[in-house]
Amino acid sequence: MKQTRATITAVGHWVPDDRLTNADFEKMVDTTDEWIRTRTGIVERRILKTGGTSDLAANALKAMLRNRGIGVEELDLIIVATVTPDMFFPSTACLVQEKVGAKQAWGFDVSAACSGFPFALVTGAQFIESGTYRKVAVIGADKMSSITDYTDRNNSILFGDAGAAVLLEPSEDPSAGILDSICRCDGSGEKALHMKAGGSLNPATHETVEKRMHYIYQDGKAVFKVAVVSMADISAEIMERNHLTGKDVAWLVPHQANQRIIDATADRMGLARSQVMLNIDRYGNTTAATIPLCLSEWWQAKKLLAGQTIVMASFGAGYTWGAVLMKWTAANAR
Repeated sequence: MKQTRATITAVGHWVPDDRLTNADFEKMVDTTDEWIRTRTGIVERRILKTGGTSDLAANALKAMLRNRGIGVEELDLIIVATVTPDMFFPSTACLVQEKVGAKQAWGFDVSAACSGFPFALVTGAQFIESGTYRKVAVIGADKMSSITDYTDRNNSILFGDAGAAVLLEPSEDPSAGILDSICRCDGSGEKALHMKAGGSLNPATHETVEKRMHYIYQDGKAVFKVAVVSMADISAEIMERNHLTGKDVAWLVPHQANQRIIDATADRMGLARSQVMLNIDRYGNTTAATIPLCLSEWWQAKKLLAGQTIVMASFGAGYTWGAVLMKWTAANAR
């Protein structure tokens, strides 16, 4: 009996038109364009002024379906990776289902911060590989501007808004599609990266609002130290256990959090900078959207080719981190 693989057959993304540049931040907080570029690699970010994460996700899903050339009625399942849901309930996936008219599909959200997309992708792959479904949409979307404190000079410069989607379908080629994955978490990381209020532990009150507890809290130095090692280590691990070298990998698709973390991961994998997908300069950190946004842009640019081996790698709050190894297939080559 042939083994069924889950493979990405279509990609799509959507970003808002409004931009927040480093020059804008020079007017908002005590910082400079040079300081931001040097430490993060970011030049500008997209900001969604009206609407919620479901709008980012729904528009990305529509773009993906257009690229695949299929109707929304063919979708079986919608998985949305996000830490900025429109509301606690219903899930963002439910809102997306309604907005695109996917009446035949069910859905749910995955919360793993910047590792949300790899975690959701691996989850969606199980439904394909088990034979349960044939078309699973996996979306990474976040409106990070909604939880960013724009008086915080260290963290406010990092984040932007975006949505991107992929379609998973079955392949009977054992050498194609998602070949391997590693996902990990460490709850001790909560202390260094979290949002203090808004959940059941600290429900919203006048006090939590006054203390600005509904925004991202990040101990940047502590997170950087762990992220720069963890993302590089897990990327190297998935290569080693699949007997790959840097010459075998066409693309590293890293979470776009910090240029220095990305460079360290590429170095550990033995990759040249030309083998790394990078768009942090134009979008900043869009959390769950960064990896599929890269995939979609590189597909549009005709840089993703059939047979190429790619490694996706992430690190996020929790802590969470992961890596996914896949072979890009002919079905999704331009």
